[in-house]
Amino acid sequence: MKRLHLSVPKLPGLGLASFRRRILFRSAFVLLIAATLGLAIALLKEEKQRSYDNYQQSFRKTQAEIMARLRHPAGQLALLNPDAQGGAVTPLSPLVLPYAALDFDELNKAQQAVEMAGCSVQYENGNSLCVAIGSNPYAGGFIYLVGSFADGTLVSHEGSQTDIGSVHRARVSLDMRGTHSQWLAPFEAQNVVGGGMLRGRLTGFTDTEASEFATLLPSMARPVRDFRGWLWQGNQCVDPQAETGCLKRAYFSIRLPVEAFTAELFLKRLPTWPPADLNDIKVHLEMFGPNASAPLFDSNAPSATPPLSLNGLAQTLLPGEQLHIRKLNGNKLAQKPITLKADEEDETLSPWLHKLVRHLPVDGYTNPLEGREVIRTAVGSYEVVLSGDVRSIDRSISIVATRMLWFVGAMLAAIVLAWLLIEIGLIRRIAVLTKRAAAVSYNVQDARVEHRLSDLDLSDLRGRDELGILASGLDDLLQRVKDDVQREHIRAQQERDMWQAVGHEIMSPLQSLMVLHPDSNDTSHRYVQRMQQAVRVLYGTASPSEALEAATLQLGAIDLNEFLQHIAANAPFAGIDNVQFTPAELAMPARADEFSLEDVVTHILRNADRYRLPGSPIVVSLEEAESVVLIRIHNQGPAIDANMLDKIFEYGVSDSEGHDNGERRGQGLFVAKTYMAKMGGTITAENVAEGVAFTLTLQRAAA
Repeated sequence: MKRLHLSVPKLPGLGLASFRRRILFRSAFVLLIAATLGLAIALLKEEKQRSYDNYQQSFRKTQAEIMARLRHPAGQLALLNPDAQGGAVTPLSPLVLPYAALDFDELNKAQQAVEMAGCSVQYENGNSLCVAIGSNPYAGGFIYLVGSFADGTLVSHEGSQTDIGSVHRARVSLDMRGTHSQWLAPFEAQNVVGGGMLRGRLTGFTDTEASEFATLLPSMARPVRDFRGWLWQGNQCVDPQAETGCLKRAYFSIRLPVEAFTAELFLKRLPTWPPADLNDIKVHLEMFGPNASAPLFDSNAPSATPPLSLNGLAQTLLPGEQLHIRKLNGNKLAQKPITLKADEEDETLSPWLHKLVRHLPVDGYTNPLEGREVIRTAVGSYEVVLSGDVRSIDRSISIVATRMLWFVGAMLAAIVLAWLLIEIGLIRRIAVLTKRAAAVSYNVQDARVEHRLSDLDLSDLRGRDELGILASGLDDLLQRVKDDVQREHIRAQQERDMWQAVGHEIMSPLQSLMVLHPDSNDTSHRYVQRMQQAVRVLYGTASPSEALEAATLQLGAIDLNEFLQHIAANAPFAGIDNVQFTPAELAMPARADEFSLEDVVTHILRNADRYRLPGSPIVVSLEEAESVVLIRIHNQGPAIDANMLDKIFEYGVSDSEGHDNGERRGQGLFVAKTYMAKMGGTITAENVAEGVAFTLTLQRAAA
């Protein structure tokens, strides 16, 4: 059995252009990956710049806030009591107030001073107590106790009775430098002040018996002269909706005498203030109600909440920031500084991503930021230094970027997966189809196309998807392409033969007409010459437009003044009446082909005659410019649509369909534009007043 050997179709060498789309496609994916990474890096850089700018503003705000808080009495209280932070809240130790002394006799003044300083320890049920000393040893050699509690109407102590178990009373204990002192202070009402507020004195007695519920005064007891205390109670219930008895808020203010402080004032040397052992002094206050088995208020209660300390300032700091506080002695540092730090963020971050963020350039990036100020108080000046750490910006951005890293990774994975799917399932098949299609296109141009196309086979690329349908369609069209090419060759040859026959038949009568009109001055002789030239241009060419573009003109110098006079005089013979031309005084030579220029002017005159108003003239004028000569042809009539001013010179453009005899094919103005271009000139149309004007521009010729 013989094996059939089919000739392999010739395949062209594919250049770079044939790979352009594939290169563009692959480059698009590479750029998409690069853009995704670049976008992520640009966003990180922008976020770092924005975070740094915000951090600078936040740092200044934090500094201003901390300094404002430290200048406030509550902040100065924290500065004056740096050792009060940390440790057990109870038993209470005195704090140094930012005031020289406390006006404890006035409720409003005492309350305002305590609230401004924020020295109160808070308890449940709204109870509070501030234990403090003044900042001036000569005016504040006392311990002040200012606070409040809630109970029913206060019961006053009357007369000299020693049993005080049925009245409201206070018991104060002081442990200091190895000694223990205790006072009992029953409430003795005095009067009712404005607003129905009950006011009374807490008269202090030295308690030597130390009874469990402070119910008995020592026999023959006399009040302590320097012990001063006051108790006030309003007439409003703490909770008006309470179903049980009405509890009213009571406020107390006690000045506790301290003999050790007083004794130091009489020494010759300047007393140390505040005392070095201030934190070792312990004060215990208990408030008892009438016939109560337990104190109404106990300063050693476990629910005690400490006042603001320097540790509270650490909550305002951002991660990486540090606050250094040091007391100054003149311009010298007088004590070990107190350093406060913010809690560090404990989150997982990517090391390489953190390294990338650190190397991103940011305008104005400095490390570290620092703000330094001096806070002046009653007992000295304090240097406060706030240090910022811009590396915390890198860490915070890295933490956020680490959480978002898998989003970027998922985007890149999706891009790569889409690339692989399209590359394997589409691009490779497109490459094969491109080669086959190139072979088809190349072999169609061969003179033996019918033999080449029969060797092409696209059956292996057929399928039900888009490329398979395209390959099937290409395969089905191959046979039709062959038939169409053959028919096109036959039609072109027939049309060429027709034009040759037409040219041959027309040239013979024209030669006879030339014999009948041998005089070159005869108008008919010129028209016969123009007809012969037109036939020569079109002779043997299938397309009139191609013939006109391929025509060669003989350029020479002609006098446009004389030329236009001749055109205007002979216009009636061409059926164009009332053409007016006013000759110029001097000759105006221009470079042109006489017959071609006459065709151009005649086509424009015919166009103007077709659209002019009945009876109106066609005005031809001649103007001279710097290096060109302008011929203007103006007619009165309808204007041309502005969108058509340039299109009317295209081949086949006309305002109406051609007649049965073939007129108005849209060829006249195309011929005029083509001839003008070959003569180095231009032609334009414009709408003017009451009509349209055509302007022909020709190059001037040497006189």
